[in-house]
Amino acid sequence: MPLPLLPTTLVGSYPQPDWLIDREKLSKQVPRVQANLWLPGASELEAKQDQATLLAIRDQERAGLDIVTDGEQRRESYSNRFANALDGVDIKNPGTTINRSGKPIPVPRVTGPIRRRHPVEVRDMRFLRANTKRAVKITVPGPFTMAKQAQDDFYQDEAAMALDYAAAVNAEIKDLFAAGADIVQIDEPWMQQHPEKARVYGLKALDRALDGVMGTIAIHLCFGYAAVVHDKPSGYSFLAELEGSKVQQVSIEAAQPNLDLKVLRGLPSKTIILGVISLGDMAIETPAIVAARIRKALDYVSAERIVVAPDCGMKYLPRDVAFGKICAMVEGAKIVRRELGA
Repeated sequence: MPLPLLPTTLVGSYPQPDWLIDREKLSKQVPRVQANLWLPGASELEAKQDQATLLAIRDQERAGLDIVTDGEQRRESYSNRFANALDGVDIKNPGTTINRSGKPIPVPRVTGPIRRRHPVEVRDMRFLRANTKRAVKITVPGPFTMAKQAQDDFYQDEAAMALDYAAAVNAEIKDLFAAGADIVQIDEPWMQQHPEKARVYGLKALDRALDGVMGTIAIHLCFGYAAVVHDKPSGYSFLAELEGSKVQQVSIEAAQPNLDLKVLRGLPSKTIILGVISLGDMAIETPAIVAARIRKALDYVSAERIVVAPDCGMKYLPRDVAFGKICAMVEGAKIVRRELGA
């Protein structure tokens, strides 16, 4: 089924049910190592995660999203499920890094060559593909972000470590497309946090992750979850650099920071996944507010190059709020479509 003008989607995550994950503990962290937040026991965890994934898929379908994700229901965080499944990391004896809020946090400690020993998200992708007829997207953490979220006790060379993370991501992406993905999104929020190093070796790692990949690739850059990062900058420190990359779509946070959308002029060849839903406000936007946010982007990007989405992952929101927001997002996109005669 062809996508409409201004298609709608999630950035990736959707709130997990209270019976699946300890949301109180989750609210205080974005885990980089295993945080043991799951409420079901080991013998029933996979079945419960499948059940939660089905609920997330059905919520997206009921709301009317055009591109559906698995809601990242099997992940404590966007990155730790994949990052902790690789060879070369010691997660039982974690290291430390400084997070985006300037605080030390436990992270995987790299003690050997980073290698992907097996597919990590392929079952997730097949489950998603089997349970919806809509276009589907799945997300993977990016090599630069994973390298910054690790303590390097082996390479003593950040760029070399990032390139090995990139090789692991590359193999995973190819398997995800083979399993039925329409879009694979790479999450690289720490490029915004560390723009100088992103320019030095982050883009090279990104291109290595996409070497030989056939399929639509998105990249997501944000300022951090609204539940964790409260004081957000008003502009990106690293964005236009992605114009020269191999990605086709760039996902940005625009609603909560009230981003000056002139920055989109620096991405003339990319599809923009436009954040029009603020995750820092529990009030549910009206469709009119969403439509106004979309119209602002039309001054800089044609409608054919816009995908409508929340600012970031929704996992920290209450489920009813998240559902209300994506329903408003869909209706707001419909308003603008009608105005454009689509």
